[in-house]
This record gives sequence, C-alpha cells and structure tokens, in this order.
Amino acid sequence: MTHLSVEMLAADATEPITSAGHAQLGIAVLAGIAVIVLLITKFKLHAFLSLIIGSLVLGAVAGAPLDKAITSFSTGLGTTVAGTGVLIALGAVLGRLLADSGGADQIVDTILAKAGRRAMPWAMVLIAGIVGLPIFFEVGIVLLIPVVLLVAKRGNFSLMRIGIPALAGLSVMHGLIPPHPGPLAAIDAVKANLGVTLALGVVVAIPTAIIAGPVFSRYAARWVDIRPPEKMVPERASNDLEKRPGFGITVATVLLPVVMMLAKALVDIVIDDPEHTVQRVFDVVGSPLIALLTAVLVAMFTLGRAAGFTRGRIATTVEKSLGPIAGVVLIVGAGGGFKQTLVDAGVGQMILDVSKGWNISALLLAWLIAVAIRLATGSATVATISAAGLVGPLAADMSTTHAALLVLAIGCGSLFFSHVNDAGFWLVKEYFGMSVGQTLKTWSVMETLISVVGIGCVLLLSLVL
Repeated sequence: MTHLSVEMLAADATEPITSAGHAQLGIAVLAGIAVIVLLITKFKLHAFLSLIIGSLVLGAVAGAPLDKAITSFSTGLGTTVAGTGVLIALGAVLGRLLADSGGADQIVDTILAKAGRRAMPWAMVLIAGIVGLPIFFEVGIVLLIPVVLLVAKRGNFSLMRIGIPALAGLSVMHGLIPPHPGPLAAIDAVKANLGVTLALGVVVAIPTAIIAGPVFSRYAARWVDIRPPEKMVPERASNDLEKRPGFGITVATVLLPVVMMLAKALVDIVIDDPEHTVQRVFDVVGSPLIALLTAVLVAMFTLGRAAGFTRGRIATTVEKSLGPIAGVVLIVGAGGGFKQTLVDAGVGQMILDVSKGWNISALLLAWLIAVAIRLATGSATVATISAAGLVGPLAADMSTTHAALLVLAIGCGSLFFSHVNDAGFWLVKEYFGMSVGQTLKTWSVMETLISVVGIGCVLLLSLVL
C-alpha cells in the first residue's frame, strides 16, 4: 500500500500564489466551501456562479492578489473544459441516440423479459450498469425511471426493491468508470492510465454495485415500503417508434468505447514500448476522444438508422443532445477552476505538510478529502475534481496501478452520503415520491454504502497489486 512521501514531493510542488500559513489557508478553504454551500442551498444560486464566487472568496481569505486568484480560476476552468468538455459532449450525443432510438428500451425490455421475479433486482442493477456506461447520472435516471416505475407497478414490487438497484448501478458508473466527467478529470489530474483505471474500476464497481444495490434493497424496502406514484409514470421514447435497434447491436454500440479503451490498456501492458508501431496505433484508437467519437459515428447507423431515423432526424437528435449539457460542462469547468485556486493557493502542499506525520495510506487520505468536499458541496464531480487536484502530487512516485487506485479512491469518496445540497437527492426524492426523511434512509444510505464498500475494495486491491 502506497504511503505518503512528502519529502520526495516537496521539490515538485507548485509555487503558491500566497504566502499564508496553514491556519489561514485552512480558514480560506472552509470559507470558500462554506460560501459555495450557502449560495447553492440557501440562495439557490447556480453551481457555476457559486463556484466562481467561492473561488474568489478562497483566494481573498488566503491573502492572494485578486488578479492572481482570477488567473488561477480561469486557468483551471480552461484546462478542465479542454480535457473533458469534448468528451462530455460526445457522451451526451451517444446517450441521446441510445434514448431516442429506443435502444435503451430494447436493452431494458430484453433483460426484463428473461428475468424472473426473484432475479428482478439483479436485472435492474445490470440494466443500470449497461445503460449508465456512456451517459450522465441524471440522464440515466430519466431513462430508467419509467422502467423502474412500470416494473414495480406491474410486478407489485416495493419501489425500493427495484429502484435502489437501478440507482446503485447508475451511481457506481458515474463515480468510478470513465468516460464519466469526474473520473476523466481525476485521471487527467493524477496522470493515471485511463485503460488501467477503467479495468480496475470495473473490478471495484461489480461487488460495490451488488452490495449497495440488490443486497441493500431488501432492507431499504422494509424501511420505506412505498408504491410507484401514479403521476410519475411517463411515456417511453420508443412508444412512438415503428421499429428500434436490436438488443445485441445496441449493447455492442454502448460497449464499443469501453472495449477500445481497454484494448489500449492491454497493448500498453503487453508491448510496453511507446515507440512500437502497434502501441502507437492503439494509443490513438484507445484515446477517450477517438473511442467516443467512433461510438457516436457508429451509433448514428446502428441505433439511428436502425430506428428509421432520416439524416435530418439524426442531426436534430445530435443538436438536441448538446443544449442540456452546457450547464454540466460549465459546472465541471468551474469545479476545475475552484480546484486550481485551491492548488495555487498552496492548499495541496499544506495537506502534504500537515499529513506527513500521519500513518495513513495515500488512498485513504484521498478518499477522506473527497468525502469532505462531497459533504460540503453536494457535487460528486466537484468533489472528484477538487480532491484530485489536491492529492495529485501523491501520485508522483506511484506505480501505474496505484495511480489508478488513487483515482478510484477519490471517486468512491465523491459519492459519500448524498443529502440536501445534492441535486441528485432531490431528483430521486421527487421521482419516487418520497419525503426528505425517506430519501435519507434509502438513497443517502445507499450512496454511503457505495463509498465505503468501494474504498474497502480499493484498499484490498492495493495490497495485492
């Protein structure tokens, strides 16, 4: 297990934009996060604007000149958007094609047709895992909620017995598996290998989703025994389609970018020569940009044309997919700006200095930092990006596998105990027709289970890899 090595990292630390002491920096971090939380929760200000203001407050309290704080924020925003913005857009296009073509419905209907009553919670976590690979958590919820509600209603299930496994599958994918924005940003900040992170992420995700999904849903259904709210059962996308793509080709399209990225990782391990022609080819083929772009182009034919879409309708679908993600891109970018302000203020070095006497693994430290930011801001993506920026120096002397595990530890921490400052909390509450207390006892506990089980798996892997 990799432990802190502050002395080796000190020489590589970024020159801070302030000369503040640890106490002042600590107060600055708390002030910045508190401002973000207050603006988002109490004043209902958009997270993008809240993160900008919080970053400026952080810089001001830390004693940084305002122009330097602005430069730090702008640099972080630009770098983050450049690294993940295009990937977020491509993921949104792929997700919209999957939804509008009826491909998502085809996956859902096929699996449900083959699953018995006892296997239904397991089928739901499998469906959520597959559908959740290329799309955002919020989009996944919108896609799967009709299915969850219909299955619960037709099969006379407790809503929690069906809903919790679906939410667990989506949440695990969102927090741990690229090409989701948080993991991608963390991989970039930590300089981890994407293919190795993806492979290890799947290893961690499977037991985590099982425990937090089908297993926990038994208890959640006893604690909160509710039925699907009638008003929330919407029409499905494929109801208006004359035909839709087949199950096999839909799954193959969804998994295509994952397979391409994993192929790159395997070639890197087998050949391990950056100048080798085969490795250079797979470095291009398996890059997230090329993998997702390829999947989008393939999906236009395998999903769009298979559903009878004309070229004009495919173009319209692509156009419609990009509008809703503008806010996501800006929030992710602002999270990167806040992260860079933290780093440039010297907070990363402060954490290294303060923790150098602790006998704690770097992985556990990364998890704890992500947990703290998640609890404060309510955003898994902001928690991931900010924590990755702070603990990035810890990866300097790590092996490839341990750098990937560091990313996963951050991802696990970013999912800890979703509560009232998280948009996902309210989304689940409203869709399932629950009270705040019921949502805390089910959704919030499920997210905490994912976080704790996930970091447990990461720490176990660190002992054997």
